[in-house]
Amino acid sequence: MLTDRLRVRATPALAAGAALLAAAVLWFVDPGRHRIPLCPLHAMTGLWCPFCGSTRAVHALLHADPATAVRDNALFVLALPVLAGLWWRRRAAGPVLARPLLWAGVVAVLAFGVLRNLPQGRWLAPPG
Repeated sequence: MLTDRLRVRATPALAAGAALLAAAVLWFVDPGRHRIPLCPLHAMTGLWCPFCGSTRAVHALLHADPATAVRDNALFVLALPVLAGLWWRRRAAGPVLARPLLWAGVVAVLAFGVLRNLPQGRWLAPPG
């Protein structure tokens, strides 16, 4: 019983610690200047996945540049407040995401990934 309580409390603390560590690294390292090869899909095919540009967007947000962050990955920037709210609510009241909302999120991510690789959606692709 004690280990279950400890695990329930330790998991969010570890996640927050990992996020703070990543933010500290991104504060000093500009992924726009230092190429950080994180996306195997883009490296192999040249296609932008729905998450491409997220690292640069976090760097821009940490430096109070939301316009650049949206240009790097608009879906990620728009999803941050939603994800934060879902995480906060889950901690307070248990599971909150209904299956239709989950599927709507999956469809939105997939549509964004396809659209940013089409000629009509090139404005959604990160620069570079």
